Amino acid sequence: MFSRPSALVSLPLSMSLCLRALTAGLALCSAAVFAQNGKTEVLWLGQAATRITTPTGKVIMIDPWLTSNPKTPAGYKVLEAVGKVDLVLVTHAHFDHFADAPALARMHKAPMYGPAGMNQTVAALGILPVELAPRFGKGGTNMPFGPAGVKITAVHAEHSSELAYKNAATGKDEVHPGGEPVGFIIEMENGFKVWHMGDTGVFGDMRLIGDMYRPDLVLIPIGGHFVMPPADAAMVVRDMIKPKFALPIHYGTTPQLRGTPAEFEAALGKAPGTPRMLVVQPGEKVDF
Repeated sequence: MFSRPSALVSLPLSMSLCLRALTAGLALCSAAVFAQNGKTEVLWLGQAATRITTPTGKVIMIDPWLTSNPKTPAGYKVLEAVGKVDLVLVTHAHFDHFADAPALARMHKAPMYGPAGMNQTVAALGILPVELAPRFGKGGTNMPFGPAGVKITAVHAEHSSELAYKNAATGKDEVHPGGEPVGFIIEMENGFKVWHMGDTGVFGDMRLIGDMYRPDLVLIPIGGHFVMPPADAAMVVRDMIKPKFALPIHYGTTPQLRGTPAEFEAALGKAPGTPRMLVVQPGEKVDF
């Protein structure tokens, strides 16, 4: 196995940030070993696909589009390379967020939490059994690992959610209701909070959500066309949410998603108190 630190920075609240480019071999590292250092690990795999390892070693896979994602490193295009998965989160039913979620849920017998309407459709179509497709609503908080474990709250996202499905009986493509899109506030066992926005445009209650949950890290889409462009995303984190860190996601996978981290950084500016932008490449991880 090989790990090459890209950066190591001293941060407030005794946190440290470490960017490491991964080889395929590192994908199978034990979460239990990682958990000994009591950190939160965020591994970005392209588009919105994100694997979070909590301080106690629980592994949460969010929006897993991996096997056909052009930005996912080759070592992660085989789902077994993700390693163990304890929980799957899906923000909405679009293919580039949902595609590999059912397969991972079945592989690990891990529940796939998502919008209530989406999971009702998933169960009705037989994509997953009911026990692996629990329904989850905006404003609701779940503690899937018990009262001392991670807390996950579904919050609003300004987007759409349609579930594309090929009917095995007819061979025809169908479109089914996918519920309302959500983002997730994920509070770790040690209190560190991540807001994974999924896909969204700007909405006024972003400020309210920021005030209520005080996320330390926001994973924010910047690609434009279907989601916020870089300038809007910069305004959101700088002026509305004000997290410690912002990590741009959901760009560069299709021609329409033209926004870039450089544009996001330029729009964010460098005024005192501005959130720190973290730019990682697919297959790199950040430790907090």
